Amino acid sequence: MVDVRVSKLAKLVVKYSTEVRDGDEVVIYSRPIATPLAREIFRETLRAGGNPLLILSDDVAEEIFFKEASEKQLKHVSPIRKAIVEKATVIISIYSENNLRMLNTIDPEKLRIAATARTEIVRILREREARGELRWVLVPYPSPAMAQEAGMSTLDFEDFVYKACYADSEDPVTAWKKIHEEQERYVRFLNKVKELHFIGPGTDLVVHVEGRKWINADGKKNLPDGEVFTSPIEDSANGVVVFTYPVLYQGVEIRNVKLKFKDGIVVEAYASEGKEFLRKILETDEGARKLGEVAFGTNYNVKKFTRQILFDEKIGGTIHLALGMGFPETGGKNFSVIHIDMIKDMKEGKVFADGELIYENGKFLI
Repeated sequence: MVDVRVSKLAKLVVKYSTEVRDGDEVVIYSRPIATPLAREIFRETLRAGGNPLLILSDDVAEEIFFKEASEKQLKHVSPIRKAIVEKATVIISIYSENNLRMLNTIDPEKLRIAATARTEIVRILREREARGELRWVLVPYPSPAMAQEAGMSTLDFEDFVYKACYADSEDPVTAWKKIHEEQERYVRFLNKVKELHFIGPGTDLVVHVEGRKWINADGKKNLPDGEVFTSPIEDSANGVVVFTYPVLYQGVEIRNVKLKFKDGIVVEAYASEGKEFLRKILETDEGARKLGEVAFGTNYNVKKFTRQILFDEKIGGTIHLALGMGFPETGGKNFSVIHIDMIKDMKEGKVFADGELIYENGKFLI
């Protein structure tokens, strides 16, 4: 029998996050380990009148690809994958892994080449989304490997995931609608702000956001959700920021990251572990040294750092900044094949908006 929380999560994805309608072409990406959730999403899609296509991918096959592929194969853009992002009206991606460190031993240069090759796919997805032609969501399904990465037991991690998504509530859709209303107050205020000044341990950073649109992340793109974000003006970041939690990218852990910005560009980068990998990230392309995002985490049901960005960027009482790709829907103009979130705990921090204290000790004062 399917866990009732899995059924509720599937209904939330189909009815609320993607609003599947009659005739929608719905692509569901999943690992085999997440089949129980994939099946329920498939079922709910049919009930909503959509046309579901379930695609299962194998994590070991992905590892084999990066170990065996030639440079020509790494650069190849599958016309089938391209056709999917050109034709689908809804894409639902289930995040669930058997091994979160499977790419640890892969040459970072191979990962960079493959990421660069996907530039065209990313552009198509972003452009279709901006035109309202494509809806998508990323949703988790708990696995033992994910639980182990988070330092939790399997059952405790299941409870954590479903609570973070509000799938354990009586009516998850109503719960997320209430979250939308609360975060909309923050968005309305921030849309009038010109300058944000972040102050905290090791941090004194100013970014400009005038004219940029803030987004209410309320369960439509990610589950769990719970953040408000925008793309800062590309040449505006000045100062220094120290991140509380390790930065995890492509299975590599980078610790105690400290970045110094001048006129929007990272001019100094420090890490106690993974410094060389951080340097390579910053050299990925021209946009990799610029900020593509500034955000406040607002999901206070996410209380623990899990080493999985889908959860960690939502931690209530944090901010996160992302190097790389900006968001066109916010007015962001920075382009990069990377988008790497870095998280700072603000329980001992303050944020000023145009000189006014608006956020202190992990809470908005608005």
